[in-house]
Amino acid sequence: MKAAEAISGLSALAHAGRLEVFRLLVRAGKDGMASGEIARATGHVPQTLSGNLNILGHAGLVASRREGRSIIYTADYERMSGLLGFLMEDCCAGSSEICAPLVDIATRAACCPPQGAVQ
Repeated sequence: MKAAEAISGLSALAHAGRLEVFRLLVRAGKDGMASGEIARATGHVPQTLSGNLNILGHAGLVASRREGRSIIYTADYERMSGLLGFLMEDCCAGSSEICAPLVDIATRAACCPPQGAVQ
C-alpha cells in the first residue's frame, strides 16, 4: 500500500460516525448489511449515513452491491488488511518481542478466536 492510500483510509476512519459504521460492517462479515440495517444499528439519519458510506467507499474500505431493492455494504477486508500491514510494516525496528504481540493481539486474537472459544 502506498502512503496516499493509507492516508485516504485513515482519514476516512478518523470520524466517529464512519468508524462506527466500518466496525459494524467488519463484524457483519462477508454477507454485509443493507443500508437500512446500518441506519437502525447506528441511529444515523439517511443523509449522514449515505455521506459516511460514500467517504468509506472512496477510501476503498467499503464495497456495495445491489440485491433487489436493497444496497448491501461490506467491509473490504483486503484493503483493511493492507492498511493494517502498512501501519505495521516498519514496526519496532524488527524487534519481534514488540511486534509479534501487537500483530497477534490486534489481528488474530480480536477477530479469530481459537476453535471452540466463546467470544
